[in-house]
Amino acid sequence: MCLMVRTSIQLPKNQMNVLFIVSDDLRPSLGSYGDAVVQTPNLDKLAQRSVQFTTAASQQAVCGPSRTSFLTGRRPDTTKLLSNKKATYWRDNAGNFTSLPQHFKNAGYMTVSAGKIFHPGRASNFTDDYPYSWSVPPYHPSTHKFKNAPVCPGTDGKLYTNIVCPVDVSQQPEGTLPDIQSTQYAINFLKNHSTHSNTRNQPFFLAVGYHKPHIPLKYPKKFLDLYPIEKIHVAPDPSRPIHMPPVAYEPWTDIRWRDDIAALNLSFPYEQMPDGYAKRIRQSYYAATSYMDSLIGELLEALDHYGLGDNTVVSFVGDHGWALGEHLEWSKFNNFRVATNVPLMVHVPGLTDYKGNEGSDTRHSGIVSNALVELVDLFPTLAELTGIKVPDICPDDSSKIILCSEGLSFAPLLKNSTMPWKKAIFSQYPRPSNNPQENTCEPSLSEMTIMGYSMQTSQHRYTEWIQYDHDTRKGNWSNVHATELYIHHMEDRNVASDEEFADLVKQLSNQLQQGWRNAMPKIIT
Repeated sequence: MCLMVRTSIQLPKNQMNVLFIVSDDLRPSLGSYGDAVVQTPNLDKLAQRSVQFTTAASQQAVCGPSRTSFLTGRRPDTTKLLSNKKATYWRDNAGNFTSLPQHFKNAGYMTVSAGKIFHPGRASNFTDDYPYSWSVPPYHPSTHKFKNAPVCPGTDGKLYTNIVCPVDVSQQPEGTLPDIQSTQYAINFLKNHSTHSNTRNQPFFLAVGYHKPHIPLKYPKKFLDLYPIEKIHVAPDPSRPIHMPPVAYEPWTDIRWRDDIAALNLSFPYEQMPDGYAKRIRQSYYAATSYMDSLIGELLEALDHYGLGDNTVVSFVGDHGWALGEHLEWSKFNNFRVATNVPLMVHVPGLTDYKGNEGSDTRHSGIVSNALVELVDLFPTLAELTGIKVPDICPDDSSKIILCSEGLSFAPLLKNSTMPWKKAIFSQYPRPSNNPQENTCEPSLSEMTIMGYSMQTSQHRYTEWIQYDHDTRKGNWSNVHATELYIHHMEDRNVASDEEFADLVKQLSNQLQQGWRNAMPKIIT
């Protein structure tokens, strides 16, 4: 591991608040990321005042493992949470690790959760890790229980459980939607915090988790008007990559059971989505993203309205990506960039504010960093930005260490976005077999026999699918089932077996096996 010398950054003297915004299943399809179709004016404005990262990777492309990872600052092999199915609580099964909000709570912050932050259920002890992480019980919108209910209107006047689900909000159960409820709860908190004398002097860590654009793609139907179907195109790379090993493919079983997809009667696992319905799914994903963006606009407006914007760090991130037909994929559950890579932007008042011309194009303004960063870096970064203790780097065995991090604070990049940084970033995904099966997407721990360890560099994505022992939670690097190498972000052809890349494969294989510690930068003050 390279020697690390922490740089210093200048921050406001007063203790800063944190507004921590997480979007569910959001790929980097935002205007500020250069997407020419999607309309996200509020996030584009936030990007104009932020450092926006072009290459940020989640550690596993599924909700529970990803969220547990970045909320504890430790990677899935350490948290021992590798699937949503029969999930485990890290405090019971891996170690009593301090979480990100818990660290702020211990530092004197009021910590509040609205919506989906921790993955609910067994992964967070059915409490969203309360009271360890939160000052008050986490808020979950009452309408979320209708997530998979038949509430999507069909052309025949009946209600269905579809993936494509534009709705009249007034006709929905309770006359609202989950993200609307979470936004209002968060806004009420900001209002109360700013007006009550007993709270306004206490810094807060407010985490707001948006369910959209996670499926079902349920959103107010007015957002569909932003995306005429004739302007929607299928993915530019809709076929399986040449020489892609079957173990790398996920057959999107999480959407096949929905009424509208089931009606297409697609053969398992490789039949392609019809172009007409592919366009409808993409159209609704964009509409759901714009719906989420509109609510974030309300939240950020309230932050400023109540006089809190000048003293609040705002971070926005997706928990992992989502495929919209790329590589014949329609979900997550894999190591392709479209599944692992997410939008990530951080605004620090007085540090990241864009100094461009008034009225400049917010879709392309702001500070952009091409540095390789990971979601596991969020914990130490937010600690450093607010001046509380920055966790040390974890040793190889950190099971008994309450506070440490397997990520690295990227706060120095907010001051110098082009400084040398990590040589690689890492993700992983388990499989039950070499070929697609019904349980390929989310195998339980006892079904995992293969682990795909994947590494992105500035020029490559390299993956080895190795034998995995689910009892010891360790992989056998001497038993490689399949190898992938994609060049220059073009994931349409796996060249790992091409003779001309043999030396490169050996080099990347060695780098992958050396792991994340060896990828750390040498930071010079």
